[in-house]
Amino acid sequence: MDTPSPAMHEQAVPGLRGLVSDWASDQQAFKVSWGKVMMWIFLLSDTFVFSCFLTGYMSVRMATTAPWPNPSHVFSLNIGGTEFPLLLIAIMTFVLISSSGLMAMAVNFAYQRKRALTARLMFATAALGASFVGMQAFEWSKLILDEGVRPWGNPMGAAQFGSSFFMITGFHGMHVSIGVIYLLIVAWRVRQGYYEKSGNYQIVEIAGLYWHFVDLVLVFIFALFYLW
Repeated sequence: MDTPSPAMHEQAVPGLRGLVSDWASDQQAFKVSWGKVMMWIFLLSDTFVFSCFLTGYMSVRMATTAPWPNPSHVFSLNIGGTEFPLLLIAIMTFVLISSSGLMAMAVNFAYQRKRALTARLMFATAALGASFVGMQAFEWSKLILDEGVRPWGNPMGAAQFGSSFFMITGFHGMHVSIGVIYLLIVAWRVRQGYYEKSGNYQIVEIAGLYWHFVDLVLVFIFALFYLW
């Protein structure tokens, strides 16, 4: 281990003031970069928000006296005169979970400094995310135009169905849309060699943490809203 230089000893500040000075100068805490720490804190706060939304939905679902629409019927697709229950959301879930696998591969190749391959995988991940948002827009238009569902009313039963659905899926869709933009920016910078100068590709892993979180949230939405 290298011995600290006298200059470092002179600059070191003892006690609580030293701790504040180190953290304010962007020093690493617990051997974890600040970027990763801040992303984990953000994801933890976002977990609380999604938990409140889903808990509120379950409370409303159990408390309402009006009949709750059958998700298998509401979210079915008519193809060639045959009803396929939950087909669209199944495809949407498969697309987003598959994108998570591509993102994991991108992180792996980023640390190997395979810049072109990392960028291509991130662009592919963003494309799948954009496809998910497009399918969600189709799902919304089907409910609004064909079924007459609104945030304040629902001709198929409980009025809270519309408000719960649009609030939860809309909030998640906003996260996916932001994630797509985030991935595109990072992927473009990777492709242009922006991070090659410093040799630090940790930003790809940080973007991956966000994307995996968005995918995980969809699993809970799928289980509690579409299957219940």
